[in-house]
Amino acid sequence: MDNAIYTTLTRQSGLMSEMDVIANNIANISTTGFRREGVIFSEYVQGLDGNEPSLSMASGDTRVVDLAPGTLQQTGGTYDLGIEGKGFFLVETDNGQRLTRAGAFMPNANGELVNADGNRLLDGGGTPIAIPPGVRSLAVGPDGTISADGLPVAQIGLYEPTDPIDLNFQSGTLLRADNGVQPVAESAGHIRQGYLEDSNVNPITEIARMITVQRAYELGQTFLDNEDQRIRSAIQTLGKEA
Repeated sequence: MDNAIYTTLTRQSGLMSEMDVIANNIANISTTGFRREGVIFSEYVQGLDGNEPSLSMASGDTRVVDLAPGTLQQTGGTYDLGIEGKGFFLVETDNGQRLTRAGAFMPNANGELVNADGNRLLDGGGTPIAIPPGVRSLAVGPDGTISADGLPVAQIGLYEPTDPIDLNFQSGTLLRADNGVQPVAESAGHIRQGYLEDSNVNPITEIARMITVQRAYELGQTFLDNEDQRIRSAIQTLGKEA
């Protein structure tokens, strides 16, 4: 196959990956705590034999999570928690601990705070948080301290990945940090009770990017069609001469 076709195919593959990411971002515009993704393109250069120039190919299979905060919306819910500044909640799932900015929690049958999927919210020591039975009032301070009827009972932990770019989507709003997590500096992030964080996806930006990627893909497809026609014409010409 011609090198130009190889190069264009790798570019097309990367553009398809970016389109998938953009579509997922747009689909989650209204998802509480969702973090938008982007795609990073890498260039691979290979030297060729003889005096031919090097061959450059693109790869667009690396995704990066946008850590920009979303807008906090007041709900008034006792167990609705929004993060102001840096950090993530840490929840315990069947596949291990995961980070999330989606702060809609509720007590389960055992009094433990869980999200809609039943994943338990963890404190600063990585332990599930339980609310004592019969509590009449519950308050959550900016530092995550939970007070039941005026008495502190637990402190919600705020975490961040050890490596800032080491974040991968697990499912929904859950993020996986393969190189581990660490507590956020005390002054870097605060919790606001009665608030939930919106998705940080900007619909105008995403739609504009989608149009740009679609046009780039169409140009690549046009080049491939023209290149295919050129090769066919050359084969037909050579066949006639033979």
